[in-house]
Amino acid sequence: MRIAYFDCFSGISGDMLAGALLDAGLDFGVLKKEIDKLGLPGVSISASAIVKQNIASTRFTVKYPEQKHHRKLDDLIQLVENTSLEADVREKAREVFTKIAVAEARIHNMPVEKVHFHEIGAVDTVVDVVAALTGFRKLGIEKVYCSPLNVGSGFVTFSHGKFPVPAPATAEILKGVPVYSAGSKGELVTPTGAALITALAGGFGDMPPMVVSAVGYGAGTKDFEQPNVLRVFVGETDQGQSASNIDVIETNIDDMNPQFFDHVIDMLYREGALEVFLTNIQMKKNRPGIRLTVLARTEERERLLKVLFRETTTIGVRIRRESREVLERKAVTVATPLGEINAKVSWFAGEIVNVKPEYEDLKRVALEKGIPLKLVSAEIGRYLEEFIKSPDG
Repeated sequence: MRIAYFDCFSGISGDMLAGALLDAGLDFGVLKKEIDKLGLPGVSISASAIVKQNIASTRFTVKYPEQKHHRKLDDLIQLVENTSLEADVREKAREVFTKIAVAEARIHNMPVEKVHFHEIGAVDTVVDVVAALTGFRKLGIEKVYCSPLNVGSGFVTFSHGKFPVPAPATAEILKGVPVYSAGSKGELVTPTGAALITALAGGFGDMPPMVVSAVGYGAGTKDFEQPNVLRVFVGETDQGQSASNIDVIETNIDDMNPQFFDHVIDMLYREGALEVFLTNIQMKKNRPGIRLTVLARTEERERLLKVLFRETTTIGVRIRRESREVLERKAVTVATPLGEINAKVSWFAGEIVNVKPEYEDLKRVALEKGIPLKLVSAEIGRYLEEFIKSPDG
């Protein structure tokens, strides 16, 4: 699997992200053809090689006529939808624009549809978003990971006034994402950069195991004490594995009706939990209790904590970061002598290590054929192993 890891030691913005992808091998001519599909009169893009504090990097620039009006969310969505851009690019662009609109609406206490995009309504930001999303597609990047974000410090001036760094909209978008402040004063993470990386990244933390094939540096417009560049590593996951960092959220409960756990678990999965499980434990005063463990992506943490505090009797939870290795897998449908069966195939280092038929399919066949479930499982298991070994498997 081809992945990208962004090292945000000097934050992230839309133009820095596009520049980093160009520096890592994205063809400028290909990108220009995609940007031209927006049909924006007077708009042009350029990429220039510059050196930021002894680091060779690429600066992505958008030139456009002066804008005389602000845009609303629907305007931006229609601007992208009414093009021949790839469907996945249009869909993700809509998600990025919506993230910023929702954040602005919360900060200014107004309906989303009334938000005017003073900061992202400018054409250059629309182009930055489409350029970044196009870059991922053209480079064949399937998964994105990111370091904790250096947000900067101090104050920044917008059309609304002077605000602390990170700007309120940026801070809203970055809820649940690991951030820190180090280095020079100034805004390092923009709302557009925050919306792009939170929409794209599958995890935030240390770099996952990967075989690096390209490293790119996207230059920011300002200069700070640290090199103001965004670094991206592009490569392949090693040995058919997918690596990421996850949050482990745990709490011990001994005073809740055990019937409620079914509802709590359903709610946690609905809010994005990767896995939820219960463990019997012995608590103080020799009371039997339950340890509720939730595995989750960092960006889902706040929603999951809300479920735990609202739906259980806990008054505190423990959170820790752990790394996770997941085998690559795919779903297959196989026509067996007992009927069609859905199964998951997983592999390691190019070798299939597990073939697992779906339980509901096994149960269905057992009921339809009047055969004991254990015999159906054994028979289909043998058939699937032979199927995978065959040239058509």
